[in-house]
Amino acid sequence: MIQYEQTQYFYLLLLIPIMVLAYLLFTLWKKRIQKTMASPSMLLHIAPEQSFFKGWAKQVLLWLGVACICIGLVNPQIGTELETVKREGVDIVFAIDVSKSMLAEDIAPNRLEKAKRLTSELINKLVSDRIGIIAYASSAIPHLPITTDYAAARMFLASLDTNMISSQGTAISAAIRLAETYFDDENQSNKVVCILSDGEDHGEDALTAVKQASDLGITFFTVVVGTEKGSVIPIKQGNSIAYKKDENGEVVITKSDFEQMKSIAEENDGLFLEGGNTEEVVTAIIDRLKTMDKQEFEAKQFVKFKDQFQWFLGIGLFLIVLDLFLFYRSTQWIKKLNLFYDA
Repeated sequence: MIQYEQTQYFYLLLLIPIMVLAYLLFTLWKKRIQKTMASPSMLLHIAPEQSFFKGWAKQVLLWLGVACICIGLVNPQIGTELETVKREGVDIVFAIDVSKSMLAEDIAPNRLEKAKRLTSELINKLVSDRIGIIAYASSAIPHLPITTDYAAARMFLASLDTNMISSQGTAISAAIRLAETYFDDENQSNKVVCILSDGEDHGEDALTAVKQASDLGITFFTVVVGTEKGSVIPIKQGNSIAYKKDENGEVVITKSDFEQMKSIAEENDGLFLEGGNTEEVVTAIIDRLKTMDKQEFEAKQFVKFKDQFQWFLGIGLFLIVLDLFLFYRSTQWIKKLNLFYDA
C-alpha cells in the first residue's frame, strides 16, 4: 500500500511539460538562426563532433532528475508492517435528513449543508469512536457502515444530497429502525444515534420507535436545523429556481418542528440541541460523549508506513549530475561502430 505525505508538491511536476516546451522552442529558434548564418554542410564542417542525440539525452536526464526530486518532496510512503491496535470509544450513528425540506434556506446556506457541516465538525473532534451514516427521507438507507475510517466518513458525508431517495417525505422512525442494525453488540452501553433534521415527520410514530430503541441501550441526540418561522423550498429547474408547491398550487412553507426533536431526545434522557451555532453544538455533543462509558472495540489492523523520499531524491540528484558530465560532442567509440552510416 502506498500513500503520499505532501501531495501539494505534485504540482511541481507541471515544471516538466514547461521545460519540454521551452527546449523545443529553443531548438527551433537555434536552427532558424543557424540557417541564416551557414548552410548545413558548412555547419557540419565547423562542428563535426556536434551530437543531436546527446542534446536530447541531456535534456531527458534533466527532466527525469527534476521529476524524481518532485516525487521525493511528495514523500511516498510504503506500508511495510502490520500492527494490531485496540480502540476504546463510543459508537455513534449520524441519521441525516435528505428530504426536499432540507433545501430551505432559513439557516445558511441551507438546512442540509448546515447538517453536513455540523457532522463534519463533530467528526473532526472525534478520536477513537466508531461512526456510521444513515440518509433518510420517506425511507432510510445505509450510507456508511460503522467504521473508524474518518477520511471515508467525510467523503461519504460530502456526497449526501436530496436526490438520493426518490420518494419524498420524512420518516424518522425508518432511520431509527435502520440505526438499530448498525450496532453489533447487544450488550453495548455506549450506542448513540444523532439525528440531524428539521424535525418534520410524515412517517409512523417516531416516539414509539425511540422507546423500542431505548430498550436496546441506544441514546438519542437530536439536532434541529432550520427555524420555527420556516421558509420556502427552492427547486432548481435548469438555470432558474422555482419553489415547491402543494397540490393546490400554493407555495409550501416548511417549518422546523422543535417540539418533535426535543421529545425524541427527552424520551431516553438524550440530548436536544438547536443547530444554529456550530461550535456550541459540537462542544455539547463532545462533552456528553466524554461522560459515556467507553468500550473496547474489536482489534483493528492498520499499515505502518515508512518514508521512501530518499530513494527518489538520490536518483534525481544522480541524473542531474550525470547530465552535467554528459557533453554535446559525439562519442568516438559509438561513432566507430558505424551504426548509422553505410560502410
